[in-house]
Amino acid sequence: MFEEGQLYSAVTESDDGIVVHLADDHPGANDPRYRARRSEIAEAALRWEQGEPAPEISYTEEEQQVWRTVCRELAPKHERYACRAYREATAALALPCDRIPQLEEVTERLEPLTGFRYAPAAGLVPLAEFYGSLADRVFHSTQYIRHPDAPLYTPEPDLIHEVIGHGNLLASPEFAELNLLAGQAARRCETEAGLKFVADVFWFTIEFGVLWEDGELRAYGAGILSSYGEIEEFRQMEIRPMDFLEMGTADYDITHYQPVLYSAGSMGQLVEELGAFFAAFDDDTPQRLAAGSATATR
Repeated sequence: MFEEGQLYSAVTESDDGIVVHLADDHPGANDPRYRARRSEIAEAALRWEQGEPAPEISYTEEEQQVWRTVCRELAPKHERYACRAYREATAALALPCDRIPQLEEVTERLEPLTGFRYAPAAGLVPLAEFYGSLADRVFHSTQYIRHPDAPLYTPEPDLIHEVIGHGNLLASPEFAELNLLAGQAARRCETEAGLKFVADVFWFTIEFGVLWEDGELRAYGAGILSSYGEIEEFRQMEIRPMDFLEMGTADYDITHYQPVLYSAGSMGQLVEELGAFFAAFDDDTPQRLAAGSATATR
């Protein structure tokens, strides 16, 4: 299991303004311009109020070039490694590759397809709010772009991950439904342990899930599909069949490629079994799964 806060740089507000605190090993840690830019974009999200359009960010040419580079490099990898539903959804959403889309534009393209829309986030969104919002078909997204010195790497989720990874996935009716069911499961949780279990299963599926399709292992997880490096490596990892108890209780390190991935035998199996898991989940589900596993091994 992991702490969600590990995924994002901390954002603080004081009399001196809003500051994004980058880790010492972050590519932009020693770049004052990048640090100031991150704080500027975070402030726009923090000043946003629900019901308003998402803040429009005037992206620099340097940031636009990062987007273009990532789109160019990931496109052939998606053709080779991504599952069919993701590829079809990417074509339907038709995000621009020559410029960074604003969150409002992503919503305008996405909402007619599956009803999902985007809301801005400065960084970390509390688990209950992030997952619960999926039940309202709302996806919280950062708006900053990774450092230009490392366009194919980011130590934290940026707009590229949130839109190329999750946005294209949310344009698929099947995956949009799974996100919706995950949000409804989170809303039913009354304990932190239950919510964490939902989040961990989400991690091993919607973020880092794989499935078998036409005799090949294909990726559908947003974390894999938005990573230039990990998408080339996922077939070399230890592949296990989906096991919700194991997925919900496994220890893992978010700072490295995931060494263990869980696969569905087909898209149909994924939709049926993961959908049923989220649809029936409540705070007692982990205990029931553990009891059933203990009985099965006797």
